Amino acid sequence: MFNIEKTFLYSTCLFMIFITGCSRKSIEPIQIKHYAVDSMEEIITESGTEIDKEITSDGNGSLRVSSSEPCTVKLYETGDIDIEEARLIYRAELRTDDVEGKVYLEMWCEFSGKGNFFSRALQSSLSGSNDWTSMETPFFLKKGENPENIRLNLVIDGKGTVWIDDIRLLKTPLK
Repeated sequence: MFNIEKTFLYSTCLFMIFITGCSRKSIEPIQIKHYAVDSMEEIITESGTEIDKEITSDGNGSLRVSSSEPCTVKLYETGDIDIEEARLIYRAELRTDDVEGKVYLEMWCEFSGKGNFFSRALQSSLSGSNDWTSMETPFFLKKGENPENIRLNLVIDGKGTVWIDDIRLLKTPLK
């Protein structure tokens, strides 16, 4: 009888540990920067771009990019922000019309003395015509890796019209 009670107690403890481990809440990202994309004020690439107040994901306007050839649209630079040992996430809302080729987000991190490194959302690229779609690309920063500047780009590897809106730079812990 004692062995059955001991086995039951042991099994119950393992089950509780399993349930507790599986019920952890996901960690919400912390917002570092938010760009509403309602003016051309901070947008770096101005050629082929304009603010569209009619087509917008958040009601405040979006950036419309019309391209007849492949291009990289330089959107924003953060300058130095104090972040390391984190998962950096570049997230934006995109809409496309008659895109031939691929459209995706690109993030460059500049490190003093080490150079520039990028992350691209190739796995979730868009083509053709799409309604508003949330897209993101991560960059993993180890301890001691603190970028002195972060550049947020939109890449059109083809031609067509793309709208981008509600751009966010987020972070979550690596663990």
